[in-house]
Amino acid sequence: MSAAAMERMLVTPEGVPLRLGVGTVGARFGALLIDLAIIVGAMIVLTIAALSTFFAIGQSSGELVLVIWTLGMFLFRNAYFLLFEMSPRAATPGKRIVGLRVASRDGGRLRPEAVFTRNALRELELFLPITVMIGAGARGVDGWIHLAAVMWCLVFVLLPVFNRDKLRAGDIVAGTWVLTAPKPRLARDLAEEAAPAAPGGFTEAQLDAYGVHELHVLEQALRTADRATLRAIAQRIAAKIDHERGFESDREFLAAYYQAMRGRLESGLLMGRRRRDKHDR
Repeated sequence: MSAAAMERMLVTPEGVPLRLGVGTVGARFGALLIDLAIIVGAMIVLTIAALSTFFAIGQSSGELVLVIWTLGMFLFRNAYFLLFEMSPRAATPGKRIVGLRVASRDGGRLRPEAVFTRNALRELELFLPITVMIGAGARGVDGWIHLAAVMWCLVFVLLPVFNRDKLRAGDIVAGTWVLTAPKPRLARDLAEEAAPAAPGGFTEAQLDAYGVHELHVLEQALRTADRATLRAIAQRIAAKIDHERGFESDREFLAAYYQAMRGRLESGLLMGRRRRDKHDR
């Protein structure tokens, strides 16, 4: 599928239009394989530790060790996806390697409850039927159980193939999607390349008009947006902060404002103040 077919226009709550790329099924599958390899590696270590404990304390406590091992497997598997996707990068190691990240489909912040929902659904989509298949094989259960579990897996695994935005069931319920996150220059480069401020610079009130979320949106726009989009963003910001733009281009104005706002927010962090977005007073 062409890159243009995977491109979407998203308007953020701030009214900023952004062109985004939806992650392909192949990239998502590759990321999942990497994550599963990491999880399996960790589970092998946990299994070795459980066996060592089993032999150390004797067979009388074998059932307790098995319960702890099973619980540890479940908690680690879920904590892995939850913690990484709730981080600022919103991506597991597998997603970061292939260049993907999770985002909210409404353009707002990715909320913890959305991350929890999309990952809770993964248990029903993938891990539960796999567990049923393994358990059925170990106990000699009828082959129809295997077939039902396989069909269950296929329905959910193939769902992203048959919808335009490559959404799995967890994404549909949680209101998320997986987008491409190309590896651009370091974020610091944007601050370093910013043009000098216009005479008078920006006042503290002007820099306090937005928070960390809007800073990230502006950064993404500076990296990916076209000239027309940058012009619309510059006009919106200039009107909101009541600033007379004295720059040669819209991008220079936005880069200078990005640099100044970033410095303002970072200095606030040193004082223990973190402003999440423009509504956080």
